[in-house]
Amino acid sequence: MEQPRIWPDRFKRFFLNNKFVLLLFILLLASLNIFILSKITFILYPLNVLIKTIILPIVLSGILYYLLNPLVNVMEEWKIKRVWSILILFLAIAGILTVVVLAVIPVLRNQIMGLINNFPAYSETVRQQFEDLTGSELFGQLQGALNVNSEEWWGTVTEKTTELFKNTWTRLGGFLGAFTETVLSIITVPFILYYMLKDGKKLPVKILSFLPTNSRSGILHVLQDINRQISSFIRGQIIVSFCIGILLYIGYMIIGLDYALILAIIASFTSVVPYLGPAIAITPALVVAIVTSPVMLLKMIAVWTIVQLIEGKFISPQIMGKTLKIHPITIIFVILTSGNLFGVVGVLLAVPGYAVLKVCVTHLFEWFKSSSGWYEPPVA
Repeated sequence: MEQPRIWPDRFKRFFLNNKFVLLLFILLLASLNIFILSKITFILYPLNVLIKTIILPIVLSGILYYLLNPLVNVMEEWKIKRVWSILILFLAIAGILTVVVLAVIPVLRNQIMGLINNFPAYSETVRQQFEDLTGSELFGQLQGALNVNSEEWWGTVTEKTTELFKNTWTRLGGFLGAFTETVLSIITVPFILYYMLKDGKKLPVKILSFLPTNSRSGILHVLQDINRQISSFIRGQIIVSFCIGILLYIGYMIIGLDYALILAIIASFTSVVPYLGPAIAITPALVVAIVTSPVMLLKMIAVWTIVQLIEGKFISPQIMGKTLKIHPITIIFVILTSGNLFGVVGVLLAVPGYAVLKVCVTHLFEWFKSSSGWYEPPVA
């Protein structure tokens, strides 16, 4: 009498026919292959160099693509061929950049040179104010309560600053090399951007052609959600940063703060990073306001508070909306972690990268709930 095949049937039912276990097995094999390849450096080294070379121009081109693609689509709806729409847009951007360079760069250069030339005087003023503060009776009592020696503290700050400048000079060669690579990458951006604007609509179709037929609809839905998240964040954050720069420039001009243009531009660029950017941007404005007068410091804080209220209550809700649906604490932790892992590039790409990862994990979990049989269907 033939024995029943219990164990092979159980193995087939619980492992081979279980999609979740099969997915884990595939991930385990992929991770094992990556680990083995990472130990063979001569195989992954060219790939590592390739990624480092193309990552910057592709990221810059992607940002510009999400900004300019709606304009190209509108011009295409006006019966203008897509190639001609892209060329017209490039010519318009070149003209705007030429006007900005001729009009703004001289003023910006004068303000930057003035700030650099006056920085030693600003530093001396701050030091004098610090010495006056440390000589006060209140500070002496506070110093005794905290058991802190102001002279030792100031010496430590001076020593660390000197060490920082020495390290900066020693790394100047590496900085120049990185600057050269950055310039070369920026030169390639217009060419990459042209083909992204021209053939960007074909990319999802090309990606789906490599996937199994029965999974294409789900993957297409994931790609659409990713595209929606990235486009909303990039367009919204850049528009918000531009509005912050304009409002701060107007406010600085009203109160008569020195170097209003350069300080507003710094604030506009750093505001691209949510939450942490404004905290970084206020530092140079605080230094300039402190060395000017206490009244100017109060005026600057008032301007900054008003701009942040306008941005938080009116600009961001209208432009950004609730598309990302990410808690502010989560954004701060993501930015800090990504910055420690990948540096400045990680800070810039932290939020959109987290948004993409969240979309992928959400869809993967929904697929797991529907295919595992472990969850009850939602009540209608």
